[in-house]
Amino acid sequence: MLAIIGGSSLVKLPILEVTHRQIVRTPYGDPSCPLLFGRIGQQNVVFMARHGYGNSIAPHEINYRANIWALQSVGAKSVIAIGAVGGIRPDLSPGTLVIPDDVLDYTWGRKHTFFEGVDCPLVHADFTRPYSDDLRHRLLAAAGQSQVHFSAQATYACTQGPRLESTAEILKLERDGADIVGMTGMPEASLARELDVAYAHLCTVINWAAGKGNSRQAVTFDAQCKQRSVDEISAVLTKLFE
Repeated sequence: MLAIIGGSSLVKLPILEVTHRQIVRTPYGDPSCPLLFGRIGQQNVVFMARHGYGNSIAPHEINYRANIWALQSVGAKSVIAIGAVGGIRPDLSPGTLVIPDDVLDYTWGRKHTFFEGVDCPLVHADFTRPYSDDLRHRLLAAAGQSQVHFSAQATYACTQGPRLESTAEILKLERDGADIVGMTGMPEASLARELDVAYAHLCTVINWAAGKGNSRQAVTFDAQCKQRSVDEISAVLTKLFE
């Protein structure tokens, strides 16, 4: 079964035909919300809203371990994570879908591993390629068939939040090689790797990062762009499950 984690721009998945919901308890505390089970086309899917269905959990307060453990415990072998991001690279303007292929982690203080505690063995999970190649290729093919504007390659920078970045911080991220910036991609991706769950990121650029484009004086959001991105994500996921 495939799981979809919705971000702040996607707390509900319009194309999901819901069959039931389930509360899952985990050894790491409560997940963000009950899981929604259903179908997209003929495929069984489980959906979780990362920030809760009220969109009320801040990025640094999300229980990432509980979320990933809960999805894996109900049989999810793969996760597509939806994320809203700011564009840094000049061609990644608002309205662009991005399927990143690498990640930079600037978060701190988050519970970022399952491998801790006196009774747990020491494991160094390989993270050379942080996203599943197979799942990325499936997303890329679906995006191409959907005829949406997307980028097949980008480095995602994950910052702590919940505040947005300063212009100087974005310039630093850019020098480090970041193309887009968000607040929730880590440790979500590395936790999935530790549980051997295939993970890929489907990001939607909803604004220019600080100091870029029309965010030179202040970060500017476009409500129409956000709605268009939801429609395009739905189109890609529909193609993916055909």
